[in-house]
Amino acid sequence: MKEEIIIAGFGGQGVLSMGKILAYSGLMQGQEVSWMPSYGPEQRGGTANVTVILSDERISSPVLNSYDTAIVLNQPSLDRFESKVKPGGTLIFDGNGFKKFPTRTDINIYRIDATEYAYANNESKTMNMIILGGLLKVRPIVQVENVLKGLKKSLPDRHHHLIPINEIAIQTGMKLIQKVN
Repeated sequence: MKEEIIIAGFGGQGVLSMGKILAYSGLMQGQEVSWMPSYGPEQRGGTANVTVILSDERISSPVLNSYDTAIVLNQPSLDRFESKVKPGGTLIFDGNGFKKFPTRTDINIYRIDATEYAYANNESKTMNMIILGGLLKVRPIVQVENVLKGLKKSLPDRHHHLIPINEIAIQTGMKLIQKVN
């Protein structure tokens, strides 16, 4: 198994941390992992993306031109990465703030209204975990218990009390995700 993923959005949406948690989750499962972040100098509010590769075999290069899965959280990311999803691949987008929606018919497209849900429930910091839950529902590439181990590894000790809230967010995302085509 090899899964090549791009996660992209504005800085502050939890893009890099979502990728980091996904990478740690793969490590907890004994997989080979690559985590390669990319962001502009303005981090918060600027665009950010992270490439994550999870594989049962050695990873030859972290640099990719196409992806099995793309998670896009804003219009510029959709515009940039929709065409880079491999035919038969998966594109997940958060429905908040898009003027133009994905149009490809040769990929699986899913919408998850994570931002809307998180803000409506006064839990804005869980938005990225809601999206991660949606990903795991449609692409179960890591087990939820390993995501929780990954959270424990990536969060500072002072934030470990937030792990149960994040677990609930993951379960919520599994319920919210909707297939578009």
